[in-house]
Amino acid sequence: MIDVSVIIVSHNDERDLPVSVGSAIAQRGISVETLVVDNLSTDRSRAVVAEMAPAARVLALSENVGFAGAMNRGIRETSGRYVLALNPDCRLSPDFAAILASRLDGHPEFGSASGRILRGDGDELVATSVLDSAGIFRTVTGRHFDRGSSRPANGRYLAEEPVFGTSGAAGFYRRTALESAKISTGYFDSDFFLYREDADLAWRLQNLGWKCLYVPEAVAYHRRRNLPERRSAMPPQVNMHSVKNRFLLRINNQSPAECLVTLLPTLARDAVVVGACLTIERSSLPAFSWLWRNRKRLWAKRREIQIKIRDRRRQRFARSSLAGN
Repeated sequence: MIDVSVIIVSHNDERDLPVSVGSAIAQRGISVETLVVDNLSTDRSRAVVAEMAPAARVLALSENVGFAGAMNRGIRETSGRYVLALNPDCRLSPDFAAILASRLDGHPEFGSASGRILRGDGDELVATSVLDSAGIFRTVTGRHFDRGSSRPANGRYLAEEPVFGTSGAAGFYRRTALESAKISTGYFDSDFFLYREDADLAWRLQNLGWKCLYVPEAVAYHRRRNLPERRSAMPPQVNMHSVKNRFLLRINNQSPAECLVTLLPTLARDAVVVGACLTIERSSLPAFSWLWRNRKRLWAKRREIQIKIRDRRRQRFARSSLAGN
């Protein structure tokens, strides 16, 4: 039986794949399969994997379906008890997967886990002294951030503890948790295409009763491209999806009670976003037309998610009642 399926979604990542794929196939102490899902790359991404890592499989897609869609294909094509969603620009320490699998094996209530991710520098992703992510957290208004991002790593986040979710740079998931969270648009919601899909899945898993464990002994190194301070330099398509997805997050996951409690600060933040799109980032305006065109389908998907949450809670209550008897 395969313990961990490492899935890497690639789109023109020939520069990074030797390091990320190399670190995946070098995992020790556990049975691992590695799959690269290629989103119609036009560079040598597929050839690079075939040449340097014959043990890794390549699933070549005929179109670019985005990170979420490609990851869903990869999950369906693999069989490990755990799924490690690895970015091409992320390098794992050799015992990363074994440590997280061991922790989750002993804690069945946890559906995902996050390692301690440091910023990586250069083509070889050499370790720096800067944190990239110690798991993600969510604010009262539904915004999400990587804990410790861009801060000095020394002395910070050294304790194992529950967190809201795991960073998509090296997200570690129990397959049974993913199956329980699967909806009509996939394990990762393919409507997100890219960006924020890890936060959406984390929120859905939390609503379904699954916890996430931060394990600092599992270390990885990530070259992060998307940072708030770099937004003006990001491709317009990335920023458009970022705007669209901040609303999708709430449509999918926010309860009426949460909406009411956070209404004023959320509306204030929304006003800032809309104002920016009307003035300095007009390339993101298509996000709003997309949301309007798909409104009926999105609300139907929300009902699907809420039914899934309700049924999951009923199952947990029934099991706890039986255990009490």
